[in-house]
Amino acid sequence: MPHPLISQADIDAFQRDGVILVKGLFKDHVDTLRKGVERNMAEPGEYAAENLKPGEGGRFFDDYCNWNRIAEFEEVIRTSPAAEVAADLMRSDRVQLFHDHVLVKEPGTSKPTPWHQDGPYYFVEGRQTVSFWSPLDPVREATLRCVAGSHLWPKAVLPTRWLSETTFYPDEDNYMPVPDPDAEGMDIREFAMEPGDAVAFNYMTLHGARGNTSTTRRRAFSLRLVGDDARYVERPGRTSPPYPGHDMVPGQRLREDWFPRLFDRASA
Repeated sequence: MPHPLISQADIDAFQRDGVILVKGLFKDHVDTLRKGVERNMAEPGEYAAENLKPGEGGRFFDDYCNWNRIAEFEEVIRTSPAAEVAADLMRSDRVQLFHDHVLVKEPGTSKPTPWHQDGPYYFVEGRQTVSFWSPLDPVREATLRCVAGSHLWPKAVLPTRWLSETTFYPDEDNYMPVPDPDAEGMDIREFAMEPGDAVAFNYMTLHGARGNTSTTRRRAFSLRLVGDDARYVERPGRTSPPYPGHDMVPGQRLREDWFPRLFDRASA
């Protein structure tokens, strides 16, 4: 039986559409995550970024790979139902942590999060992947937007750098141009969400977010997880996250001392 937070219909929809809403996934952990985000912003990690150009209003902060130095993040990752729900959605027996990600848009931040797929930035490939994007503030307009079915597209979308808007890798011919889902009439899914709700989406699901033109903050915590078929793959350049010195080889499962196993159905 699936975890009580989801149904078999949710699992089928996730496989078909690459995106669903999971109500209350982190509802018991919102205060802990808020504390972790404040600590993260006060003590940014090595990958922290400010994603606005001079003259653009507001603040768009993001940072990732901080779970092993911010205790609040590790607590939530290990004690929330996220890993078990991920196993059900991915139809996977095992779940490993890939990385955590914090994204904060302060009030008056008009800059949208560009349309992109996460997968091309990563050094991992596989059908069994899931990201959870969870707001820590109520969101209506500044919520995540996902293109249903895009995880099944035959060609990946070109990864770009958010601030400079330059190409991430040199081999542009291997990717399709970044589409404009609004102009092209694509099936965009977006949800009004309360703190602790989560959008679950595949690494290859095209997604973005509007700017935050409201008068309240939009803090979001994302958790990236992988399942049984995820394997290390080499990219034609530095990946994001880069994880220097990982020493993995193509086709290898992610090393569990760096990417810990969070759930194993055999021992559940």
